[in-house]
Amino acid sequence: MLLFYVITSSLFNSAYAFNLPVKSTVRAPTPLAAKSICTFDSSDFAGKQGDWPYTAADLNRLDNSIDSNFYAEPRFVTHIDDMAIELLTNYYREEFSSMNKKGPLDILDLCSSWISHLPSDIRYGRVAGVGMNQKELEANKQLTEFHVQDMNEQPTLSLFEDNSFDVICNVVSVDYLTKPQEIFREMHRILRPGGVSLMSFSNRCFPSKAVAMWLQADDIGRLTIVASYYHYAAEWESIEALDLKEKQATPERPSAGEVFKNPASLTAWMNVAAAVAKNNSGDPMFVVKGVK
Repeated sequence: MLLFYVITSSLFNSAYAFNLPVKSTVRAPTPLAAKSICTFDSSDFAGKQGDWPYTAADLNRLDNSIDSNFYAEPRFVTHIDDMAIELLTNYYREEFSSMNKKGPLDILDLCSSWISHLPSDIRYGRVAGVGMNQKELEANKQLTEFHVQDMNEQPTLSLFEDNSFDVICNVVSVDYLTKPQEIFREMHRILRPGGVSLMSFSNRCFPSKAVAMWLQADDIGRLTIVASYYHYAAEWESIEALDLKEKQATPERPSAGEVFKNPASLTAWMNVAAAVAKNNSGDPMFVVKGVK
């Protein structure tokens, strides 16, 4: 287990090396299964559950105006690239498939918009969305219900009863939360025992709306920040950081003799090399998973 120590200031820029397996098979890359980076336990944090180490400066933003003004106009765009979306949807499928054996899943999409990235081949019951823009939420066909709410102004989820959901998702929005302790505490309350919370993020954001310590951290620091939100807000069964995207190695170029014997091998190699380059240059995708 890798140990990450959370401190009260915003010193999260830690170096970390990934030991990624080399792929030598000549084939186009496909979205890979999630890779666990580490799990966290209470000894990985400086404070105890229930403490709160972050200051107003840590959660300050360049633009502290009311978010409802910023999100007043709908944005029918995706905030991560197509590969990252596919990785996230495939990860959801892996997570949900085993849970589906117990019956349809009740999902809460927190900070929802016009798309939730949920796989279509999973049985769902209730799919609720809480987001900022009504037009975006109305356009989201995966939701069975939606509620317009600014979580930074009203961080409670009092509209939902205890133990209401199997899964809570939050896609590329955890960096904007200015009251994460209250929100993560509420998430724990409304999840059923054994339910999972999946906070996903990439390296894109609206810098003016992200909290200060997020902008000062690297990817590992951000994973640690989110893990600490879980730890300090409530008692979780487990907290795990995952990387949804492994970089792939470019396959070895065929030799002149191989090309002479099979001219199509060069074209095949060029296509695969281009696909690998596209995959490796795309958005990273991370998840911090909490199990109640």
